[in-house]
This record gives sequence, structure tokens and C-alpha cells, in this order.
Amino acid sequence: MATPQTRTPLVGRAREIAHLTAAAGIGSDPVSAAVVLGGDAGVGKTRVLTEVSERATAAGWTVLVGHCLDFGDSGLPYLPFTEIFGRLAATAPERASALADSRPAITALQPGRRLRSGSMPTVPGDPSPSGGVGQGSPGAWGGGGPTEDDAMARGELFEAVHGALEDLGQLGPLLVVLEDAHWADRSTRDVISFLFGRGFAGSVSLLVSYRSDDLHRRHPLRHAVNEWGRIPGVERLALEALADTDVRRLVHTVHDARSDGGDLAEDRVQEIVRRAEGNAFFAEELLEASETGRDALPADLADLLLLRLDRLDEPAQRMVRAAAAAGRRVGHDLLAAVMDLSEAELDTAVRAAVEANVLVPDGTSYAFRHALQAEAVYDDLLPGERTRLHRAYVRAISGGRALGVSAELARHARAAHDLVTAVTASVEAGDDAMKVGGPDEAAEHYQLALQLLEDPTVAEQADIDRVRLTVRAGEALVDAGHAPRSYALHRGALDGPAAPPAGDDRARLLLGLARAALLSDQKAGLPLEATTEALDVISSSSRRLRATALAVHARAYISVDRFEDAVRVAQAALDLADELDLAGTAVDASTTLARLQEFLGDPQASAEALGDVVARARERGEPSAVVRGLHQLGGALLEVGDLAQARRAYSDAADLARTSGRTWGPYGFDARMLSGITAYMAGDWVAAEHVADSTGEHAPPAAGALLESLRLVVAAGRGDPAATSLADRSRGAWAEDGWHAITAGAAAIDVYGDEGRLERAEQTYQEVVTTVSKLWSVSWFAAQVRLAGLLLGQMGNSIASVAQSDRAGLLERVTAITDAARQNIEAREQGSRTMGPEGRAWHLRLRAELLRLRWLTGVEPVGEDELRAAWEQSVEAFETLGHPFETARSRARLAAVLRAQGETSAAREQAASARETATRLGALPLLAELSLLEPGAAAPAGGAAPGADGTLQRAPELTPREREVLTLVAQGRSNGQVAKQLFISTKTVSVHVSNILAKLGASGRTEAAALARDRGLL
Repeated sequence: MATPQTRTPLVGRAREIAHLTAAAGIGSDPVSAAVVLGGDAGVGKTRVLTEVSERATAAGWTVLVGHCLDFGDSGLPYLPFTEIFGRLAATAPERASALADSRPAITALQPGRRLRSGSMPTVPGDPSPSGGVGQGSPGAWGGGGPTEDDAMARGELFEAVHGALEDLGQLGPLLVVLEDAHWADRSTRDVISFLFGRGFAGSVSLLVSYRSDDLHRRHPLRHAVNEWGRIPGVERLALEALADTDVRRLVHTVHDARSDGGDLAEDRVQEIVRRAEGNAFFAEELLEASETGRDALPADLADLLLLRLDRLDEPAQRMVRAAAAAGRRVGHDLLAAVMDLSEAELDTAVRAAVEANVLVPDGTSYAFRHALQAEAVYDDLLPGERTRLHRAYVRAISGGRALGVSAELARHARAAHDLVTAVTASVEAGDDAMKVGGPDEAAEHYQLALQLLEDPTVAEQADIDRVRLTVRAGEALVDAGHAPRSYALHRGALDGPAAPPAGDDRARLLLGLARAALLSDQKAGLPLEATTEALDVISSSSRRLRATALAVHARAYISVDRFEDAVRVAQAALDLADELDLAGTAVDASTTLARLQEFLGDPQASAEALGDVVARARERGEPSAVVRGLHQLGGALLEVGDLAQARRAYSDAADLARTSGRTWGPYGFDARMLSGITAYMAGDWVAAEHVADSTGEHAPPAAGALLESLRLVVAAGRGDPAATSLADRSRGAWAEDGWHAITAGAAAIDVYGDEGRLERAEQTYQEVVTTVSKLWSVSWFAAQVRLAGLLLGQMGNSIASVAQSDRAGLLERVTAITDAARQNIEAREQGSRTMGPEGRAWHLRLRAELLRLRWLTGVEPVGEDELRAAWEQSVEAFETLGHPFETARSRARLAAVLRAQGETSAAREQAASARETATRLGALPLLAELSLLEPGAAAPAGGAAPGADGTLQRAPELTPREREVLTLVAQGRSNGQVAKQLFISTKTVSVHVSNILAKLGASGRTEAAALARDRGLL
């Protein structure tokens, strides 16, 4: 199934077509491939893709084509895939039926499932056919709204689309062409990213085109295209402008095909070539304008494109204008319903437009030959004409005379100034997006409806419950990972002039505010204030709402460490939920009660109870509850020291959140971050990097910053040269998210310390502590112990650079830092919460680092036995925790103590164990620290390093190219990757690496990187 055919001759694209055909894997031996094709509007992308599709068809491939359409801010999720599977159902019904049976989720994409004709069609999980949002209507906010089962549709849909294409590929090679991705909605971009990332086992190739000149700096596709280009196996191609000689040949070829042999004046050809600037479509349009006898052409492209319409008669022109109001493509039935023409008159008008190459037939629809034509025609409509056309589309769709989707109806209604219809259709479009796991699109539709409701006349006429719509929009924002925006939305509704003063509506807004506040860094105690007021204003008859409020109220108590109150309230929520048979609320309260057991001193019982809660939630098919339960279970397992199972729980929660369309939602994204952190702790740094990699994803700003901080953690451990820029860049977002400040700040302390920038490391510690304390309204926080331990460790490593006269002052600052960190330890000892393995390990590490600094400075001498015992305890604690990197760091410092005490054999044993771990992890800073423990080693200075005989040796002389290669090798790049980046052969890289190893006296790449770093070469 190819794209609509045009009569444009193909000129000057032989090389590009051959390249694209090969890149797509089309040939005698079909292979799977992925290509992203960019180019300016009119440069010929569609024509090239048509030719490639024809070649694929001739080679025995099945070709499926889908188009993205410009719906403005009313994007319809997955539209090109709806087109693909709709065409398949029309042309190969048996094959489509078989796919529907084996992959039932794709039926949600079939056109008949998404069309609107008076009422929305029923979809799985929606017991009501209404889908409306009428005040007091149960279909609006009860059974008719999206359910948690519907949320699972997104993950199932992605898998089903991939599986369906894979199944088709098993029957024979398949080429999927997706055009105009610059108009793709976020969900469509996510599916494309999923398909690119997953790849195909069979011969399935994916070609995606986009208009590169549309990608302004904030265009949502810009980031996606960059990320797609980083996915292994995805090739990016750019269709450049035609050479002037090719444009000249194109002009002559088109003229000869259209005329009866008349000559084309050279001056006309030169003018067309000059103005076309290599754009094939512009050249054709300029030629067309020239042949109409109009010499004084307007400079504006829109005027140029409109010249073709002058050759049409009046009915055909009216039909084209009506089609332009629909967008790039319009269905025949819908166009017929809008036009006041008989069937015969409409056919005549359409045929004239097709013959004039204004429209091309496309199945049961008509498409403009180029999107610019549709835009130019639409822009040329008079204001009243435009309004009347949109009003006609509204009547046709809402009256059931033609089929259309709610997003389409909303767009037409807004343009027709029918704001009441626009509100209702926008809400329906939001519900439709939520059903297929598109919370971003849903939030946009809901918020647009809220904006329209600000008009008092619209609000009076529309049967919409504004408070419930606000809550719905807030939930969509939270699910999309925008908790701060959800908080602002609820805050605005509560502070606005139309805010309900009391009653259930105010309670709903307050609960939405509390939920959003609990998921973002708002003022401490604010969620509890909101839930307390909500419980006060709920009417006595609204027991279901009260049960929900109690469940949120319990979480608010936890946020201010009032655990006994949280237990009491959570139990009340559970009792009421059980009485009213509210399964979701019951699971929520049970999860809270289970986690509270850990906070009250029994983490093992908490883990067991949470395991039971997760199992029950799975049985009931409640994905949101399972995600939260697994997230909480991971925390409890960490407290009992089961790092492996905690990591698994976090990973499972993140995977489930992703498949249910809530990748960035509450608990799901946190679980993803924690799965990466626990992978780092377990020594699986590759897995941690994989978690941090958001290639092909569109992370909200806060989530993207956190993933970047996880990248920084691994980069700091490895001594990656890029770590410094990552650390510097991260600081701008610390004031917005305490977790980000802690994660990135801890890594930054190591980065700056490893560079010898001790003052910068100390400033970083103070900045993180000040920022987090202010954000969370606390005087101390648990992570302060780890931050202090890291800083003291860097101070100990850099003590040689501190003047003797400054060491007493350094120790005073160290004592103040340690005292502040100990507040957390003392608070836990006074309370009922026991210290888990991780907290205990960092507590012991902090003590050991303090003793080491006292020992190194000589200001407050410490006994050798006490110092040695402290570091042995640190080693044991991190080993028990299962944190190999920090175990190795502790061993390295224990080895230094043992060496100073004359126990060289024990020191070598500890150092060897640490070196083995550091080598496996590629931890260059730790290897550099260990190199100082070698026999005869001394602190490096002035570019010199200790040699085997104990004397200082100058760093070897490396050529500029060897330094470039060394830098990339230190980043973990393979020879092939280095060759690609430096544009040299792999064999040449191999020679450079051999020379570097010889000059450094290193036995391998990791050792070479460590030695180079130690000698100041990196």
C-alpha cells in the first residue's frame, strides 16, 4: 500500500533513492532496518518515499503507510497507526482479522473504534457508551471515565502494535512508512520510539519522515529526532535541496509533460531555478504560475501555491476551500456532508481538483498534494467563510451525518466559535486519550476545556462539572509526571473567585492539591493542612469521598513523621473502604499501613505485609496499586538489607508503570530512579546507565533532571571527563527538587574532590544542605550523613594540598559538619526507627573518615587501633549492604592505614581486593587512589608519578592524536567507537592504543586510564 501517487517526474534523486532503499534493507536479501528521513517542506520527501515504496512492492514487500495530521492542540493519539491498520482491514480483511484475534489490543486503533457519531463507541473497560461529562451524570466521572484497566491499554497497545508488525513481517518482508512526524502527537512519538528501541526479529523496516524546517527550538519532535539518532540501528538521513542543474532538468521535464511541445524561454527557466532554491515543489509551482501567464507573482509562498486554484471552476474552488478547513486530508462522506452539492456535482468538483493536482485520492479520503497547499488555501479563507465551514463540520460530525473523532470535533467547534460544543468534545477527547494511556494529550484537552469554561456564558450553557474536570486534569498531569503543574492547577481553583467555599467540591480540590503536594517539594505540612480541611468540609452523606480523604490524610501524616496518627487514620480509611467495598481505597490504605510498620521499627514485618498487599492488588488487576505497593516494598527491603530484592521490586514497579502508560507518574518514575540507584549500589553500573538513558523518551523537566543526576553518579564513579560538565549543569535545578540536589550533589562532591578542587566540593556540600533544608523545611535530613562522609573522604585524600597552618581550621569545619550530620543519627536513636544497613554503613564510614582526618592532620591524634577498627567496621558494613564500590573505597583507606602501621601484607591484601573491584567497575579515581599504595609510591606532583624504584618520573610525552584517543578510551569507548568519532580507521586506533599502553607502562586500557589520570594526562 503506497502513498497517493502524483504525476511529478522523478529527477535528480537516484543517489538518495538508492541509499534509502539500501538503508531500509530492501533488496534480494531483506533485512530489518529503521530510517528517519528529514527535509524541508516541498523538497520531495513524499515523492522519494513513494519511489522507495514502489521498489519495495516490486521486490515482494508489503508496504503500509500512515500519516500524521495537523490537529493543532487537539492531537489524536496514534492516528498514523489507526490509518495503517484501517487500510489493512480494508485491503486484507482476513489478515487484519487474524491480527485482531491474536493481538486484541490493536482493535482500539481501528477507525470504527475511534469514530464519533452522536456518542463515543464502547471500548474495553468502559461500561458506559456515553463518555460525556454532564453534571451529575455517572457516565462522566464514574463508570464512563477511564479506569485503571484502561491505563494498561497503552502498554498492551505498544506491544500489540509491535507484535502485529512482527507477525506481518513473518509472512513476508514489511515496509512501514510514517509520514509527517512533525505533526505527530506525543503518544505516536512514543510508539515510534518504542518500535525503534525494540527492533524486529523479522524483515520489518520502518521509515519515518518529518519536515525539518518545522523543527523550531521548542518543537516536541526536535528532541525525539535527536534521541532516535542515538538508538543503535536507526539511521538518520537528510534529503537536501536539488542542485540547480537538477532543478533545471525538472522544470524542462515537467513542462514537456504538460505542454504540447511549446518552447520554454530560458529567462523563465533561470527565474524558476533561482527562486526555487533547489525545492522541487517550489519549482513545479513556479512553473505552473509562469504557464498561467502571471508574471507579477507575489513573493509569499502562500500566494504562489494558490495560483493553481485559478484553473478550477467555482464549485471546485469552493470544494477545495472546504477541504482545507478539514486539514491535510478529508473523508469523502465528511466532505459531502459539508458541501451543498449533489453527488454528481461533488464528483465533478473533486475530479477537477484531482486532475489539477490539487488533491489526490487516498482510499475513501482526499489529500492535498502537499501540506503547504492546504495551509495556503486555509489561510486565504475570509474570517466569515472560515467560521461557516467549521460550523458545517460541527453540524456534520455532531449530527451524525458523517463520522469523526472528538478531537476533530473540538477543533472545528473552537474555530466555529461554538464553545459549548468545544468544551464537551475536548473533555471527550481527553477521556479518549486517557483510555489509550495518553495522559499528556488528555491533560491538554482537559485544560483547554477549563479555559473555555472561564467564559461565564459557556459555563452556564455547558453541562460540565468544573470541579470534577479540574480534578481530572490534575490527575492527568500527575500521571504525565507534572505534579507541580497539577498543584498549581488545584491551587488556582481553590484561590479563584469561583472557588467553592465548603462542601464536597472544595474537599475534592483540596485532596487533589494534597496529592500533588505530596509528590512535589511543597512547603512541609501543606498536604496535612489540605487533608485536614477536606475532612472538615466533606458532607456526612459522602462516605465514599471520606474514605478516600482518610487514605490521603494518612499519607499526609507520614510526610511530617507523625506515624502513630498515620496508623490510626489509615486504619479508619481501611475499615470504611471495606465497609463500602472500595477495593482501590482499601489497597491504598493497606499499603500505607504496611509501610508504617517499617517507620515504627519493624521493617521485616513491613516487607512481608507489603508483599501480601502487592499480591492482592495483582489478583484484583489494579496496576496503580501494584506500582505503589512495589515501590514501598523496595523501600522496606532496603531497610532490611535485601538490596537484590529491593532492586527487583523497583524494577518491576517501573516496568509496570511504563506498560500502563504512566512512565512519569507517581511511584513509577521514582521506582525507575531507585532501580538505577540500587543497580549502582550493587555494582551493576551498566544497568544503572541503562536506567538513566532516556533515548527515545520525552521526560518531563524534573524527571529528565533526575535521570541526568543518575548519569552523573556513574560518571563520577568512573572518573568520566564529562562528569564535571554534568555536575556544573545539574546545579541549576537543585532548588526545585531536593532528591535531585542530593543525588547530583553527592556525585558532584566526588567529582570536584577527585579533581583536587576541595573548596568547590565543600561549597557543594553546604549548598546541598542549605537547599534541601529549605525545600523540606527541616534542620537535617538522612542523606546528610552520606554527603558528609563523601566530603570528609575527599578532604582526607587531598590533605597533602592543605597547608599545615590551615589544618586546624579544616578540622573545626569537619567537626561542625559531622555534628550536623549526627543529628539524624541521634534523632533515630531517640525515636522508634532502627537504622537500616545502608544508614549504619554510612554512619560508620563518617566516623572512620573523621578519625582518618584527625590522624592525617595530627591536630587531634587518634589511636592506631581505634582508627584501624573504624575502617574495618566500615568495610564490613558496606560488604554486608552489598555495595562493592564503597566497600572497595573503604578497603583502599584501610589499606593506607595498615601500610602506615607497617602491616604491608594485610595492606596489600586489602588493596588487591579493592583494585579488583575498581578494575571491574572502571572506577578510575579509585584506581588512582590505590596507585599511591604501591611500594615506593608518593603523591604525584607537577606531572610526575612514582616509578617502580620509588623515584618520581615525568609523565610520558603523548602526541595530540594519542591524547584524543586516550581521552575517549578513558570514557570506556571501544576502538570502533573511537574510530567513528575521530574519523580514522579502527586499525589506526589499535596502533595508537598500543603506543599509549607502552608509553604508560600499562597492561590494559583500564590501568592506562588510571595511570593517565594519576599523571595529569586527563
